[in-house]
Amino acid sequence: MSLPHALLTSIVEKPCSGYDLARRFDKSIGYFWHATHQQIYRELARMEEQGWVSSTEVEGGRAGKRKFEVLPAGRAELRRWAVESSAPMKLRDDMMVKLRADAAIGPLGLIEEFERRLTMHEQELQTYKDIEQRDFSGAELSREAQLRYLILKAGISFEEGRVQWTREALATLRQT
Repeated sequence: MSLPHALLTSIVEKPCSGYDLARRFDKSIGYFWHATHQQIYRELARMEEQGWVSSTEVEGGRAGKRKFEVLPAGRAELRRWAVESSAPMKLRDDMMVKLRADAAIGPLGLIEEFERRLTMHEQELQTYKDIEQRDFSGAELSREAQLRYLILKAGISFEEGRVQWTREALATLRQT
């Protein structure tokens, strides 16, 4: 996935200022595609140069605050990218190499790091479950909401798997 396409998606959902986009991004797409606020602002400028988005000054806002909207060329680019074939993400985690190193040369004292990561995965899982409870319990969901819920379920499944796997790794590491 590319950052411009993530930003286009977010702006299609709700035109907004760069600042508001960066804040919203952190609370939605940012769970599975990280970008700094600087990267977002740089990409917005590039997208405007390419004619994918336009911006207008926000009346009554702070000086220079601009609201971004997706132009037809941006929608066309998002459609082109969305139907393009892509490979599934491959796991790339330095902890796997550290475990291999531990297996190859003996105990390296990884328990504390795995405990820290377990806490992080449990917290992320709880965050996702809180979102699930807040946003997806209750009434029948629209197609749009069902698709967003599917994304959240993927995050929940991932974190549940990481919690289970990390607990297993800790049990194995503690055997030595």
